[in-house]
Amino acid sequence: MNILGISCFYHDSAAALLRDGDIVAAAQEERFTRKRHDAEFPTCAIDYCLREGGISPEDLDAVAFYDKPLLKFERILDTHLRVAPLGIRSFLMAIPLWVREKLWMRRLIRKRLPGYAGDILFTEHHESHAASAFFPSPFEEAAVLTVDGVGEWTTASFGVGKGNRVELLQELHFPHSLGLLYAAFTSYTGFKINSGEYKVMGLAPYGEPKYVQTILDPLVDLREDGSLRLNMEYFNFLGGLTMTNEKFHRLFGGPPRIPETKLTQREMDLARSIQEVCELAMLRMGRHVAKTTGMKNLCLAGGVALNCVANGKLLRDGCFERIWIQPASGDAGGSLGAALTIWHHYYDRPRKPERRDAMEGALLGPSFSQAEIEAFLARKGAHYQVLSREEILTTTAELLAQGNVVGWFQGRMEFGPRALGARSILGDPRDPTMQARMNLKIKFREGFRPFAPSVLSDEASRYFALEGESPYMLLVAPVREERRRAMSDDERKLWGIDQLNVARSDIPAVTHIDYSARVQTVAREDNPVYYDLIERFARESGCPVLVNTSFNVRGEPIVCTPEDAFRCFCRTGLDYLVIGNCLVDKKAVAPELIEVGEKWKKEFKPD
Repeated sequence: MNILGISCFYHDSAAALLRDGDIVAAAQEERFTRKRHDAEFPTCAIDYCLREGGISPEDLDAVAFYDKPLLKFERILDTHLRVAPLGIRSFLMAIPLWVREKLWMRRLIRKRLPGYAGDILFTEHHESHAASAFFPSPFEEAAVLTVDGVGEWTTASFGVGKGNRVELLQELHFPHSLGLLYAAFTSYTGFKINSGEYKVMGLAPYGEPKYVQTILDPLVDLREDGSLRLNMEYFNFLGGLTMTNEKFHRLFGGPPRIPETKLTQREMDLARSIQEVCELAMLRMGRHVAKTTGMKNLCLAGGVALNCVANGKLLRDGCFERIWIQPASGDAGGSLGAALTIWHHYYDRPRKPERRDAMEGALLGPSFSQAEIEAFLARKGAHYQVLSREEILTTTAELLAQGNVVGWFQGRMEFGPRALGARSILGDPRDPTMQARMNLKIKFREGFRPFAPSVLSDEASRYFALEGESPYMLLVAPVREERRRAMSDDERKLWGIDQLNVARSDIPAVTHIDYSARVQTVAREDNPVYYDLIERFARESGCPVLVNTSFNVRGEPIVCTPEDAFRCFCRTGLDYLVIGNCLVDKKAVAPELIEVGEKWKKEFKPD
């Protein structure tokens, strides 16, 4: 039985294909269209999933959509009626698209899947999140917590997963939302909603929590069970085109920061403050869920579950013994959750948890054969070496140990926002200049943003205070005390962004200024080629850790195809490209290709 799951029309559209309950393929639309956070109907992602499964639309048994459009439309209408006549501009912008397209999802799906005549089924948004969290997890039973901006009406929910059923017990409803609260501060500090939240989280350690009480007093009523109520006098998102209003701006001392302008200590303090409030809310939610359900395991999904600092604190709190987080926790993962809900709930099919999990290391996207890779490089006129698998691993490890930055393109593309060793940019974590080099000359992004370490799972405890594994880079853990570097008196006096270039440990490129790291533990079972590369690097350097960041530049999606990878290679300060068994040296790339890259850099405008 083949079930196709679809999510679209808010952000991060995606498709996923199940066959007899097993995940065959899953991918975000942005990877194919090259439009970051593409929200359109996922035509390309669907085509890929069907192609990977070797089927056509008529071979599908069911199509599942990740939320209920009529229920979401009800919320939008109700909201505009409540604030009328305010919000007329946003009403006139939203309603025509709903009337023209979004309300007629069945008709649209049949139009985009010619030949399909089966069932089209709908799940609720947080039901999809909950299913994506529990069903692929390794647990027989677990509590489930979902937290995001908003689905139809729900903004957070919790329940219990047992066997082939997930039952949601309680919900928090719009407009009271931890995700929307965090989004308001993302926008206010000058970053883009639905992509800039990572920046706020990364900026937070540079600031002081001076606004925490200001947030908790007039702005939000955060209760002991983690539920909350926003004081809507300070927000504009019910009927306006912005998240915050003048009353909010007066409360925090001025207008929002203009995007791309210089960051000040105020933005750093705001980031630290909203991050601490988010962590407090998640801790209270987690403790309440643990007490109410009596479960020892927790599954997380929803956009807020991508806040890996909060996840790490929740794990260290000990209210749950184990936590598993869906690697595509945002809306993209809703496509998978919808398909799994239909398989287990609608068709009542049994579930057998996998020892690790059912996500295949999140390596669920397209792959390319060695012949396809060589044919592409030949067409581009690129000079490259073809090496054996052993030679590729050894040579890449040597290049990394020599201080080179390498674009690494191997196997199936990752599903979700994290590069996990298939579409990655890699570097040596021991190099104190690596963070600045990779941020400014390769990623073209803000210098304050930290990088993640990939560490061999059986070596992780030597470097990080982490309980268990973190295969999807969704837990932040402290760097162990014995690896930390003592700071000089002058270094201790530094404040704010001036702390950026102070080495904090013997792996400075992946140690944030608060001695934390967003850890990816790598097991051979999940990604044998990447595991073997890190192992070779450890032999070469004595360090079983690599800097791992996504293979893209700011404002663009992670690369999908060999063409995407080669284009990014030519445009950036990458030294080498390893793609399949091919090694490309930047010094051997034709000058005209480099010149095109240089021209692009001058014209580049991030989102």
